[in-house]
Amino acid sequence: MTVGEPKDWAAGVPGVLHSMGPAIEQLGLARTAKLMLSLNQKGGFDCMSCAWPDPDKRKTAEFCENGGKAVVWEATPVLVPREFWAEHSVGDLADKTEYWLGMQGRLTEPVWKPAGKDHYEPVSWERAFRIIADKLNGLSSPDEASFYTSGRTSNEAAFVYQLFVRAFGTNNLPDCSNMCHESTSLAMAETVGIGKSTIAYDDFEHTELIIVMGQNPGTNHPRMLTALEDAKRNGAEIVAVNPLPEAGLRRYKNPQRVRGVVGHGTEIADQFLQIRLGGDMALLQAIAKRVVLAEQRTPGSVVDHAFIEKHTSGYDAFVEHILQVDDDEVVRATGLTIEEIDELAERYLRSERTIITWAMGITQHTKAVDTIKEIINLLLLRGNIGRPGAGASPIRGHSNVQGDRTMGIWEQMPDSFLDALAKEFHFEPPREHGVDALKGIHAMQRGDIRFWMGMGGNLVAAISDSQLAEQAFRGTEMTVQVSTKLNRSHAVVGREALILPTMGRTEIDVQAAGPQFVSVEDTVCSVHGSHGQVPPVAPGLLSEVAIVCELAKATLGDRVPVDWQAMRDDYDVIRDHISHVVPGFEDYSRRAGSKEGFVLPNGPRDSRTFATKTGKAMITVNELEHVERPEGTLLLQTLRSHDQYNTTIYSLNDRYRGIKKGRHVVFVNPDDLAELGLTDGDHVDVETVWDDDVERVLRDYRVVAYPSARGCAAAYFPEANVLVPLDSAAKGSNTPVSKAVPVRLTRVAVPAGV
Repeated sequence: MTVGEPKDWAAGVPGVLHSMGPAIEQLGLARTAKLMLSLNQKGGFDCMSCAWPDPDKRKTAEFCENGGKAVVWEATPVLVPREFWAEHSVGDLADKTEYWLGMQGRLTEPVWKPAGKDHYEPVSWERAFRIIADKLNGLSSPDEASFYTSGRTSNEAAFVYQLFVRAFGTNNLPDCSNMCHESTSLAMAETVGIGKSTIAYDDFEHTELIIVMGQNPGTNHPRMLTALEDAKRNGAEIVAVNPLPEAGLRRYKNPQRVRGVVGHGTEIADQFLQIRLGGDMALLQAIAKRVVLAEQRTPGSVVDHAFIEKHTSGYDAFVEHILQVDDDEVVRATGLTIEEIDELAERYLRSERTIITWAMGITQHTKAVDTIKEIINLLLLRGNIGRPGAGASPIRGHSNVQGDRTMGIWEQMPDSFLDALAKEFHFEPPREHGVDALKGIHAMQRGDIRFWMGMGGNLVAAISDSQLAEQAFRGTEMTVQVSTKLNRSHAVVGREALILPTMGRTEIDVQAAGPQFVSVEDTVCSVHGSHGQVPPVAPGLLSEVAIVCELAKATLGDRVPVDWQAMRDDYDVIRDHISHVVPGFEDYSRRAGSKEGFVLPNGPRDSRTFATKTGKAMITVNELEHVERPEGTLLLQTLRSHDQYNTTIYSLNDRYRGIKKGRHVVFVNPDDLAELGLTDGDHVDVETVWDDDVERVLRDYRVVAYPSARGCAAAYFPEANVLVPLDSAAKGSNTPVSKAVPVRLTRVAVPAGV
């Protein structure tokens, strides 16, 4: 491993080379051209690497570096051979890294690990479905099974999956949203009546101010940088709020513009606030206080009283509360100066149209729900919802995590959805709420969940408290994973385990009615089709829809009056059912099949209507809690490297942060290192400081001196998940608190030769 200086700009020619080089090398020129020129295009396929929306006017290369890498990862011609399973035991696979597992290639046939054996063995599809069905039908209760969903699953697959699970008799439908934007969904549903973005893509063109909080678009959704650049060219100001000085938020070299190739590029952030972990809520309250004080100085000129009186509730109580916010406490909580806070407040007061956008740097805190409520409060004060160029913009990470939730993948779907499901399919779905991801792990530990199935994803690696989570998975009777490639969830399994290989989004899906397409919903509520472009990498692969329908037939027989075969044969049948069950999806097949797609109704954005318990947007009072850092410790956040998509590791490099050929590093401010008696290059054990008797530690990590916020540290996800206690979860949403983990660093001896 080598460590160099972090970059102060993102993308440019290196982004093109790091994307297209591996594509041409692994896929060949013809397959690369076919796929890349179809990626995110109308009539093409949707990128699987994030949920960033597509503009109406597409560029020829409407994808980013990480989107290109995701395509190469999925469409690779490298296949896992049949002899692989005899050569590698499950125990052997458990000793491999995520990077090694993914590099073995595409899965091509179902495999089964029988109880008492340590090797998978190939089985037929019919045999695989029968094994799973027998296990499910042998459970004492349907609630002894849990069915996880990744955000890469299409709307059609998600709908038939939740239909199968509820027809089986349980609401145990955890998903990846439980670990990322659940805090957003809860906070926004309570305050504005919808747990989704209140802006459209075009609002970035009309805004005057964008506040980017707790996110790193240069790595996690790089196409957002183009939208930010366009906003800057239209005169908008941009403020970045983040503990780390991320390259993409500093300067962007757009490879599709001359100035991005041979010039300086575009300075993105007009102001960069390196906030202390856990300080975002204090910052938002401090800005809101300044808005209220400005209104008191010049009544009627700052707060949008017409909007407040007509469309909101709770304003008077909020004003009384917010004026009590103590600036000294804000400074301690944020690590910022009063001057920095005042500067941001002045920018907000000048702006008539403001967008606040955020990701997991906001959602994965103990007070995440209240923090997002404070985002809404700040926007509501000046009428910045339901106005062009203004609104709340949570940025989803998975490509269809938002669509999956719309389709019913949630353990707490409301009665209105369940009533519609019952009416459409003539059976009574269960009403008792199921388990989310964290509660599911606890249920496995107790023995209450005996069967676990994952529709994509890699929950074993993605979930917090890796050590306890792996023990829980190994204690189940059967685990089943639907996947395109190997990951750790195939190596940490129950007494029996099956892997069901599936097609990827890039591949042409032919069923009895002919070639099929699927659809997805992006982060601004736009629904559009995704059409596979190349033949499957191997014969015999089934689509996710086909896998679910066949499993439903094998498990349920004629217990429920659902025509699973018709839905497998023709996905229009699925979409017709969806149009009867899910509001906003009327005439679904035709609209999803059009090149333009369609945008779902959004009350706050479209008409300033709010489906809350008061019928108005709710301005809320939230008590500030200072995140304390015990003496001698740091607050650690988990994050992705640049060559990474969620738990998928494309390489061992993170070029924007200067790391090559390694991931076992912890980033710490140089002043904190001096205070702790450490130096750059030291090797340390990183141990969680938590009030229980569980040891959570990363052994022998290299310290990297890095310009992060004081008192903060960072290490790579998913390796650092072992440090996040299972019981450390956001209040209300139960999302893992992965962004403020108190840790202690202890120097260790460096082995000779290192």
